Amino acid sequence: PIDTVDIGSDRRSLYDVLMRNIKNGKLEDVYVDSYFTEKRKYSDLTATLQKVDTTDLGYEQLNAGEELSPEYVNRRDLDAADIVEYRIKGIWYFDKRMGELKYRLLGIAPVAPDVNFIDDESMAPEDALVELFWVWYPSARQILHDAKVFNARNSAMPITFDMLLNARRFNAVIYKEDNVHGDREIRDYIADNALFQLLESKRIKETIRDREQDMWAY
Repeated sequence: PIDTVDIGSDRRSLYDVLMRNIKNGKLEDVYVDSYFTEKRKYSDLTATLQKVDTTDLGYEQLNAGEELSPEYVNRRDLDAADIVEYRIKGIWYFDKRMGELKYRLLGIAPVAPDVNFIDDESMAPEDALVELFWVWYPSARQILHDAKVFNARNSAMPITFDMLLNARRFNAVIYKEDNVHGDREIRDYIADNALFQLLESKRIKETIRDREQDMWAY
């Protein structure tokens, strides 16, 4: 859902939950990229989330020495409707005590078209996508645990965003893995072939799944 006015608190979008807690200061571990080395505050995200443009009539007012009228200023804010996808970062590890392969979610990032080119029809939509910010997931777990998600299978029993993400109740495609080539994405070494990119993603997934099986193969 993208509406926040006529909708209950148990049906808010993930983007709305993240932004609301970044604004009020409850969510502080917000970073520039997926390496979590450079922090960002809400004031630092303004250039990423908002576009302010002055029209030609506004420049004429300024050139004439007059005060700029608000109607000559165009503002474009990114909201939940502009989010195209989410990118998550996690680590697969083998639990020796349980004897099974497990997954730990480390970060999540909303992805939307660049606010400066969002209304530019000359650019392909997939080329304008940018990661708005990365959230360190362990520090956001309590916030996401308190935020409810509409349960389509049982409307009387809402689930939490933390449960939904950790249970992996979503469709996803692997787009890159840690590697010696600067953590390049799949599309960087398999270009202009969506089918081969999906096959490479599947190959990476099968490699991870085979690792658990190989632990017990003698």
